[in-house]
Amino acid sequence: MVLMGSSENILKFNTFLKGHPEMGYQVLGFFNDTKLALKNYLGEIDSSFDYMLKNEVDEIICSINDLSKSQIEKLIHFADNNLRVLKFLPDSDKIYTTKMEVEYYDYIPVLSLRKIPFDNPVNQLFKRLFDVFFSLIIIVFVLSWLAPILFVLIKLESEGPLFFKQKRDGYKGNQFICYKFRSMHMNEMSELEPATQNDDRITKIGRILRRTSIDELPQFINVLKGEMSIVGPRPHMLSQTKKYAKIVDKFMVRHMVKPGITGLAQTRGFRGEIVKNTDMSNRVRFDIFYIENWSFFLDLKIMLRTVLNVFRGDMKAY
Repeated sequence: MVLMGSSENILKFNTFLKGHPEMGYQVLGFFNDTKLALKNYLGEIDSSFDYMLKNEVDEIICSINDLSKSQIEKLIHFADNNLRVLKFLPDSDKIYTTKMEVEYYDYIPVLSLRKIPFDNPVNQLFKRLFDVFFSLIIIVFVLSWLAPILFVLIKLESEGPLFFKQKRDGYKGNQFICYKFRSMHMNEMSELEPATQNDDRITKIGRILRRTSIDELPQFINVLKGEMSIVGPRPHMLSQTKKYAKIVDKFMVRHMVKPGITGLAQTRGFRGEIVKNTDMSNRVRFDIFYIENWSFFLDLKIMLRTVLNVFRGDMKAY
């Protein structure tokens, strides 16, 4: 982590971490505009961004009293778009009424920018156990007989494998191979161009698979492997992540949790083809709401809506 500021609180915080190496934090140094003669002074705050990218900084601790409003806004923007954890040391003589989560390191209060229920180990374990249990049911009782049937039907219409495999961006930006039943003819543009309405690459059986979302069922294998969850932000193609991370604010926040087979954004009509940038902005907005407000019952509600949408039909399922 790096420390922003030179206040008494942040110096105490540094001393506390030095005295508790078992917490696992490595303080790389200080950024501040006072140029206080500190042992690990790294530079002014506005010069910190390149340093944090080059040195793979995980957490940023800021003394609020030492930062301007514009600097705080820049740090929030940087943290959200580069998957860094941002926390604030409050000024002890001020009262903060935001919903930020307060943690205590000894007697020093620290404010977290974003409270994520998945940070709770119990929630992580519960969600993972449900993912494994439900995935095993689908793999054993559905995919075991459905896959051989689809293998024959897909092969009769087009040459190529049963499964379509594609790299996607997952948890904390780590890439993984996402599985789907192949719904297109083999083509060289599958890694660059997502499916569009009336796309001539899609096979006849593929249209049925996509309309019913059956093509997504092999992703339960990804869930069992721990690369995905049943519910979460949908993983995007690498080309889409590269594009929208630059133009949609907070796009990378979606990678703070595992991607899902289905998600809140998909049940609210923001699935499939991205026609305009606002489509992705709305998707990100729902994804962040899900990340910050997760509960097991919200997952069940999203799963139920997904099943209902399959039977009702979805205009963007093509």
